[in-house]
Amino acid sequence: MRKADGLFKLIGLCLLAGVLVAGMLFPVVGAAGVMSNQASETVEKTSSDLADIPPPLVTTVTDSTGKPIATLYNQYRLPITENQINEAMKWALVSVEDKRFYEHHGVDWQGTLRAAVSNSTGADTQGASSLTQQLTKNYLINVVYRNDPIGQKKAQEQSISRKLKEARIAINLETKLTKQQILANYLNIVEFSRQIFGIGAAAHAYFDTVPEKLTVPQAALLAGLVNNPINNDPWNHPDKATARRNLVLDRMVDNKKLAKADADRFKAEPLGVVPDSPKKPPANCIGAGPESGFFCQYVEDYLLKAGGMTKDQLYTGGYTIKSTLDERANHEAKVSAEAQVNKTQPYIANTLSLIKPGKDRHEVVALAANRDYGQNQDAGQTTYTLPAGVYNTGGAGSTFKIFTSAAALDKKIAGIYSPVDMPDSYTSHVFWTAKSGCSTTPTGKPNSYWYCVGNAGDYSRVGANATLQTALATSPNTTFVALEDQLGGTGPAIDMAKRLGLRDTMASNTGGGQVDRNVKGKNKSQAEEYGPTGNNPGYGAFTLGFSPVSGLEMGNVAATILSGGVWCPPTPIVGVTDRNGQAVPIKEAPCEQAVPEGLANTLAVGMSKDDQPGGTSAKAAGDVGWNRPMVGKTGTTQANVSAAFVGGTPQLAGAAMTFKFGGGKGGICDAGPGKVSLCPGGRDGNIFGGHAPARTWFGAVSKILDGQPEAPLPQPDPQYMGGGAR
Repeated sequence: MRKADGLFKLIGLCLLAGVLVAGMLFPVVGAAGVMSNQASETVEKTSSDLADIPPPLVTTVTDSTGKPIATLYNQYRLPITENQINEAMKWALVSVEDKRFYEHHGVDWQGTLRAAVSNSTGADTQGASSLTQQLTKNYLINVVYRNDPIGQKKAQEQSISRKLKEARIAINLETKLTKQQILANYLNIVEFSRQIFGIGAAAHAYFDTVPEKLTVPQAALLAGLVNNPINNDPWNHPDKATARRNLVLDRMVDNKKLAKADADRFKAEPLGVVPDSPKKPPANCIGAGPESGFFCQYVEDYLLKAGGMTKDQLYTGGYTIKSTLDERANHEAKVSAEAQVNKTQPYIANTLSLIKPGKDRHEVVALAANRDYGQNQDAGQTTYTLPAGVYNTGGAGSTFKIFTSAAALDKKIAGIYSPVDMPDSYTSHVFWTAKSGCSTTPTGKPNSYWYCVGNAGDYSRVGANATLQTALATSPNTTFVALEDQLGGTGPAIDMAKRLGLRDTMASNTGGGQVDRNVKGKNKSQAEEYGPTGNNPGYGAFTLGFSPVSGLEMGNVAATILSGGVWCPPTPIVGVTDRNGQAVPIKEAPCEQAVPEGLANTLAVGMSKDDQPGGTSAKAAGDVGWNRPMVGKTGTTQANVSAAFVGGTPQLAGAAMTFKFGGGKGGICDAGPGKVSLCPGGRDGNIFGGHAPARTWFGAVSKILDGQPEAPLPQPDPQYMGGGAR
C-alpha cells in the first residue's frame, strides 16, 4: 500500500513539474490570455516592489557638532556593496544554500525536482529554493510586508501558487540583476536573529568586525544561521550553532571551495563570537545615555508630533538627524540638577530646560534632570520626558504671574512702573469659589463665596512705592489676583500664556495629558477648564500657577520675551538628511510675533530685578557671583509641593522645576543643595522657587556662559512703562 502511495505521489509530482514549467512559460506562449496578463502584472509589480521599496536602515541622532549620540531602528542593518562580500562568505553561503547558484537562472530545477522526489517518497524533507527565490521571500517578509502580518504569512505559506509566483519573480529578477547584485541584496536583507539583519550588521554584532575581514569559520557560522536564526543562535544554543557551522564547512568541501584538512582544523576552533550577547547599539534613545536620553526622546517626540514623520519612518528611514544638543551645556545642566536633588531621591524630580532666544529660531540646547534617563527604576531612572513633558507636577507657581503682567501691559491696565498695592489679603469681587477660604463673604450665588487670597510672606518691608516691577521681583499673590480682577477674568492671562509659549500646556487636559472628548472628566483643555465661560470668569488662582505645565515651554516663554516677543517652536533639530544624504524637509511651526516687540522688551525690564537684593532669587544668584543682566521669576505652589524658576539672558533662557514625581505624600522640604526630600510625616513643605530651582538654573547657566560677554537687556517702550515711581 505504501509503495502504491509513493507511486501515485511520484506520478502527481511529474504532473506538478509539468504545471510548474508551463507556469514559467505561459506568460510567453499565452500572452493574449487575461490570466497570463494578470499573472505577469503581479510578477512585475512584486519585482518592482523589491526594487523600489528600500530596506529598513538605522537612523542616527547626533549632537550639534555631528557627533552620534543614539541610534533608532527596528532592524539593525549596515548595508554593504558587492565589493564587500569576501570569498569566504560568498562560498560559505552558496555551498550551503544554493550550490548551483552560478549555473541556474533564478530557479534550480534540478534541486527542485530532487527535493520534491525526496519529500514525496517519505525521505528527509529538503528545501529547494534558490538564493534568488530566498531573496524574494526575505524581501517580502522583512521589507515589503514588515508591518503586515497577513502579507508575511502569505509570503511563507506552503502552497503551489506561492512557490510558482516566487519562482517566476526569481526568474524575472535574474533578467535585471547580476549574480553579484543578487548575492549582495540577499546578504543585506536576510535576518540573523535579535533584530540583526544583513551581513554588515551581523559581522559587527557577532564578531566585532566588518564583512571584508570575516574568516572562513566566521563566515560558515553566519551562513549557517540564515536557515534558522533562532534555533542556531550561538549564545542560546552554542552546540546547535557549532553543528550547523561544521555542516557548512563540510558543504564547502563538497563544493570544492575548501580543503578537507582546513575544514577539520576550522571545526576544532571555538565559535569566537563576542561574549554574552551581540554587539549592537540600543535600538532607541536608551543609547543616548543617562544625560542625553531626555534630549534624544524630545527629538523623537518632536519629529513624530511636529515634524510630520511616522514612527515607522523614523525607525526605518536611515536618516541622520542633527540635533541642537550642546553636550557641554547639557552636562552642566545635569550636574546642577543633581547637585540640588539626588538622582535616587524618591518621588522628586529636578529638571532644567535651556533654549537660545532668537527671532528666527529657538534652539533647545539642554534638557536635563536629576534622574538618569533609562529603564532601571531601582536606580532612579525613568524614560518619561521629565524636562519637556506636560505633567501634573503641582504646577509652576507664581511664574504664571508673568502672563497676568503681560496681559495687564497689553490691555494698558498697568505699566511696569505703575504703582501697585500689596495687601496682606485680598478678596476678589470677580472670581468666586465653593469654599469659603480666608473669606466668608457670599457672592449672592448659591453655595459660593468671593475668592480670597493671602501672601506667603510679610510685604510691609517693600514700602509704599511698590511698582509692578517690584511685584514681579517680590511676588505678592494679592497684587496679581487684583490685576486679574481688573482684567475681568482669566481670559487675557490664559491667552498670554498660549501666545508666549504654553502651546502644548494649555492644549493638554488638567492631568497633563491629551484631551479626550470621549472620556468624562477629560473633555476639556486647560485653557477651556481654567478660562472664562458665559457665566464664570475662570479660576482666580490661575495666576498662582497650580496647573500642569511643561518646563521646556516655561523656558521658551523666557526665550519669547527675550526675542522681542517672537515665539518660535522650541526646536531640537538642526537638520535631517535621508539615507542618500539628501536634505529632508521638516514641518515645523513658523515663528510668529506673539506680542508687540515693545511689550516684550518692557516686560523683560519688568522682570529684571528678581536676582537683585530683595528679589526672590537674589541669594541663589549671589551664591554663584551672578552679575549679568537677566529676566527672572520664581514660583511656588500650595503646600510647597512644587517650585520653579524661569529666567534668561539674551544668549540663553530656560526654566528649572522641582516637583513631586511618582507618588509620595506631603510637600517638598529644602534644607540646601543635596538635601531636598519629601517632608517627614506628609506635612507641607518649605521649598520655594528661589531655593532648589533657582540654584539649579544659576548653577548651570553661570558656568555655560562663563567667558561670554555680557549682553544688555532691551530698552523698555514708554507706552508700557506706566507712570509710577522709577
